[in-house]
Amino acid sequence: MPYHQTTQPISSRALNLRVRNDVRTLIDKAAKAQGKTLADFMIEAAHRAAEESLLDQTLVRVDQKTYNHFLNVLDEPPSGEGFERLMAARKPWNE
Repeated sequence: MPYHQTTQPISSRALNLRVRNDVRTLIDKAAKAQGKTLADFMIEAAHRAAEESLLDQTLVRVDQKTYNHFLNVLDEPPSGEGFERLMAARKPWNE
């Protein structure tokens, strides 16, 4: 859920940042491209990055059998229709 869509009253606090000119220009262009204000763009991006950071630190516990299966799957070479399509796809950096 985006940061501004809640059913509870929202309290807020100021956050001041100093940013290099080239970074600010890039952020301004991206916000404009998405039709968002600079503040909305930055808050949404920071919110998304914070969630991803916390999710990356989630610990998942499994039994030994499941863990061994996971390791075996990782050791298998990639294959299948999806992999074949991916490898055959046009690569933009080769053009």
